[in-house]
Amino acid sequence: MASSETAAAAGQRTRGLAPFLRSQMRNIAPFLTLIFLSAFFAFASPSFATIDNLGNILTQVSVTGIIAVGLTFVILCAEIDLSIASIANVTGIAVAYFTLQESYVNIANIPLPGVVAILLSILLCAALGLVNALGLTVIGIPSFIMTLAMMQIAAGISALLVRGQIAYKVPGLVTTLGSGSIGGIPWIVIVAAVMLLGGHLVLTYTRFGRYVYMVGGNREAAEYSGLNVKLILGSVMIISAVCSGIGGMLGVAHFGSAQQNEFDTYLLDSIAAVVVGGTSLFGGRGGIGNTIVGLFVLGVLNNGLDHVNIDSFLKILIRGVILLVALIINVYAQRLREKAAD
Repeated sequence: MASSETAAAAGQRTRGLAPFLRSQMRNIAPFLTLIFLSAFFAFASPSFATIDNLGNILTQVSVTGIIAVGLTFVILCAEIDLSIASIANVTGIAVAYFTLQESYVNIANIPLPGVVAILLSILLCAALGLVNALGLTVIGIPSFIMTLAMMQIAAGISALLVRGQIAYKVPGLVTTLGSGSIGGIPWIVIVAAVMLLGGHLVLTYTRFGRYVYMVGGNREAAEYSGLNVKLILGSVMIISAVCSGIGGMLGVAHFGSAQQNEFDTYLLDSIAAVVVGGTSLFGGRGGIGNTIVGLFVLGVLNNGLDHVNIDSFLKILIRGVILLVALIINVYAQRLREKAAD
């Protein structure tokens, strides 16, 4: 009798655990992937599992992390922003354009004081984000199409500013935050950590954060509850653009130059960080914590593949496969959620 009751209780716990695991698949899978990749590369290369290399990984994902903060807000609202890389690029070019360059730099720019150059660059990326916001909320253009157009607009502005040339100097503050360090810790890592923490606090503990989840979770219900959905959508588009602009400015200082198409790869990297981390493409599920896990997955993967000297073209293929697997998990988890709700 006792044994049968124990077996029944165990069966009930198992049946209770299964729905929990299914509901948390989007969060568990990226974490398990991170553990597996870390263990594999630590075994494959003795130089991988070191404190110095951890610092390298953190530095390598910092610019992506800064950009991904704003993109997380957008995807949580079940929207997309394809202009993040171009806005990062044009903002980085703009801050160099407004900085006095060396005589050998063949760019007819407008030198301004450092603080003014930074403020104008931030205003530029915010203005581009505002255009995205107005296109989405006022005109009604889908975010995919609107930001695709903005991608070209921002790329065109970048081309007009530098005309195929390369600028090198940026204001001192940007140089310090992008390429300097304090106590052996790169400032760009600190900035990324602060922005990720700030994004997490906003999404978790503020009314605006709750509204973002409401809009992404059920937009129609959010509208019926009296929430200004268009204002929330417009706000996240501007937040995304400003985060991209900050990432672009610091990235230019980190790389040591401002030029066209410098941040093109950051579009896929940023989307991958958010999605691989487990934030739902359908909105309302996920957050900055998921994005951090996604950043580490990508950082460990890219860094680890360099340590095992794998073919660079195969590296691109592997990243694509991992992104595809993350998308499959994302869609499958959404279907499970909808099935449970029926």
